[in-house]
Amino acid sequence: MNSSFMKKTFFILLLTFYGTTISAQSSHVLWYKQPAEFFEESLVLGNGKMGATVFGGINSDKIYLNDITLWSGEPVNANMSPEAYKNIPAIREALKNENYKLAEELNKKVQGKNSESYAPLGTLEINNTEKGKATNYYRELDISNATSKVTYEMDGVKYTREYFVSAPDQVMIIKLTSSQKGALNFDISLKSLLKSEVTVRNNVLIINGNAPIHENAGYKVLPKYLEVQERGTRFTTLIQVKKTDGQITSSNSTLTLKNASEVVIYVSVATSFNGFDKNPATEGVNEVAIAAQNLNKAFEKPFDKLKENHIADYQKFYNRVDLDLGKTTAPDLPTDERLLRYSDGKEDKNLEILYFKYGRYLLISSSRTLGVPANLQGLWNPYLNPPWSSNYTMNINLEENYWLAENTNLSEMHESLLSFVKNLSVTGKVTAKTFYGINEGWAAAHNSDIWAMTNPVGQFGKEEPMWACWPMAGAWLSTHIWEHYTFTKDQEYLKKEGYPLMKGAAQFCLGWLVTDKNGNLITSPSTSPENQYKLADGFVGATLYGGTADLAMIRECFDKTIKASKVLNTDADFREKLEKALAKLYPYQIGKKGNLQEWYFDWEDDEPKHRHQSHLFGLFPGNHITPEKTPDLAEASRKTLEIKGDETTGWSKGWRINLWARLWDGNRAYKMYRELLRYVDPDGKKTEKPRRGGGTYPNLFDAHPPFQIDGNFGGAAAVAEMLVQSDENEIRLLPALPDAWEEGAVKGICARGGFEIEMNWSNKELQKVVVSSKKGGKTTLVFGDKKREIVLKKGEKQEISW
Repeated sequence: MNSSFMKKTFFILLLTFYGTTISAQSSHVLWYKQPAEFFEESLVLGNGKMGATVFGGINSDKIYLNDITLWSGEPVNANMSPEAYKNIPAIREALKNENYKLAEELNKKVQGKNSESYAPLGTLEINNTEKGKATNYYRELDISNATSKVTYEMDGVKYTREYFVSAPDQVMIIKLTSSQKGALNFDISLKSLLKSEVTVRNNVLIINGNAPIHENAGYKVLPKYLEVQERGTRFTTLIQVKKTDGQITSSNSTLTLKNASEVVIYVSVATSFNGFDKNPATEGVNEVAIAAQNLNKAFEKPFDKLKENHIADYQKFYNRVDLDLGKTTAPDLPTDERLLRYSDGKEDKNLEILYFKYGRYLLISSSRTLGVPANLQGLWNPYLNPPWSSNYTMNINLEENYWLAENTNLSEMHESLLSFVKNLSVTGKVTAKTFYGINEGWAAAHNSDIWAMTNPVGQFGKEEPMWACWPMAGAWLSTHIWEHYTFTKDQEYLKKEGYPLMKGAAQFCLGWLVTDKNGNLITSPSTSPENQYKLADGFVGATLYGGTADLAMIRECFDKTIKASKVLNTDADFREKLEKALAKLYPYQIGKKGNLQEWYFDWEDDEPKHRHQSHLFGLFPGNHITPEKTPDLAEASRKTLEIKGDETTGWSKGWRINLWARLWDGNRAYKMYRELLRYVDPDGKKTEKPRRGGGTYPNLFDAHPPFQIDGNFGGAAAVAEMLVQSDENEIRLLPALPDAWEEGAVKGICARGGFEIEMNWSNKELQKVVVSSKKGGKTTLVFGDKKREIVLKKGEKQEISW
């Protein structure tokens, strides 16, 4: 099956879907009949560094601006608590004596500072001089080319606005046109919630300012931090206007356009951030010069050329993957109405495709800056005090952001995270020694920020161990390195950067493990992220020994590090240590309810339907629990999920869909995918019967609630996981295909081993598949009970009919 066959297949399917009316829903456009009133209705654009949140207002258009490198703080003092590790023996002794209450209190002594916050850069406003009532309003985001558009009519004049944020030219572009000559009359203003100054020079609108210097207890930024001079990250925004006619005038803080017919606004932003270990005030880059250089270069180019460059750059990533899910009868509605209709149980296959494609769009748009991965809100934050500091929460959320990077063919976007892991390993060496007493390797904990902070958080003893005391982020993140290698087969990367990081994470784990009374290796102290147990005497706590989640992550870390050392034919002695330790890890336990135990003992959960399911790590994102290889553990995982139920927050639902997919239960995965797309009202919207809880906001942002981007990424990753699953030896096709997707086609999904898949299916039966190889190799294709072994050379394709 060649690419022309695929195109024909898609075209035939499209004709079938649309019939003669061409009225079916788009699978790549979000559109609305009204401007956004709330953040969760806005449309977002980004080039992986600069972000723009567009509201599309009529008389006043508001655009939030972000730069992914603008955070509070300065390089972390990793040696903040040089003797914290001295508390570990006392915690271990309390646990050995089964004195969990004492262990819980002592665990607070192994805490450091909280993370810094991702900061909002500013708000650009375009205010029309003449106010009026608009008709035929239309607002859209086309994720096939990463552009947004607003059109409306007022007093017989049609107004159009186009927006995009360019990666090749590093600017935001806004084009305004009117159907009647000289009908554009507006002011442009700029403001920031941070300490800043607005000026106008030579008809260029300028804002310069500083981010606050450090976090404050409870994730709040106090006003006094905004007043600190000559500390923290500096930022600059420059706005210049190009016109065909009319006049530009300016005041001290605004630009005014009069009687223009077509206007292009150029927006350039930059910060002084110069790396996680450089002081942004004294060792920062020249943000003013960078912003000016980008603005001047872009300003010389016409709008059409800028747009062409932007689309070509974006589509080289976006166009790699396409998905079709068969006939749809859903009517053509605005996206908010469409989401409401879908939430009521109606069919809309193209909405399901749109959500998948939107996840890929968001990753391309928010993850293209080395050392600075997508954060809790991706790239888009309007708040001075964002939820959870919009930081890197590493006990699930940061990792979930990148589950779709490799399998949906966006390996380049993974590099932002992988380079960040390298930064963590630097501060993490100090954390391993000072907080845990381990002199080899590196550790990272629950939260981090742009400064690669690795210490356990909790404000030096003020927070609950259930979330603050958790040292397993290094073990988890190291598995992303192996994922990158197995999908790309980039041995040079594995040798030079990846393996040393994996080894360091494994070294820490080796040093952290202790022996239980039966001779098994366990962790002590241990917690299971954000969850708590309940003892028979009523005590509720989080600190224990031998938590299942810890051991699952260590299993995966050791297994992948062993494999990496074999690929590179290096470190045989160290590999042997890992193999011996792996064999001695405390084994999984199945509890009295048939569930996979989360705790060392068969304790009750304080909250049985808790959103975290970290102890199922071995099923997903790990792969040492499978229905085929470990059927008992897979069945216990299923039972755990059934006890937890399906009702949970957005990111958690994203994780559970992947877990059900790995259990090859396509219908249960699909049920939860539908629930992930349940309509949720914007946080600030007052309605008689508000729709709240986990789900999806009108602009398709994930509702944790509030907004967290990880659910978008987890949900998109799960679609790929339902269609293709793989390990180093085999590729399983349509392993969790739901009944609702009985026919369809997909191209561009990636599989481990450096393979790429195109396939189509009908009546849930695979028709044809094309497998291509990036580096050459062999694999076994599996569909149902059929198996086909294939061997391909580098760049070779093979078509197979089933």
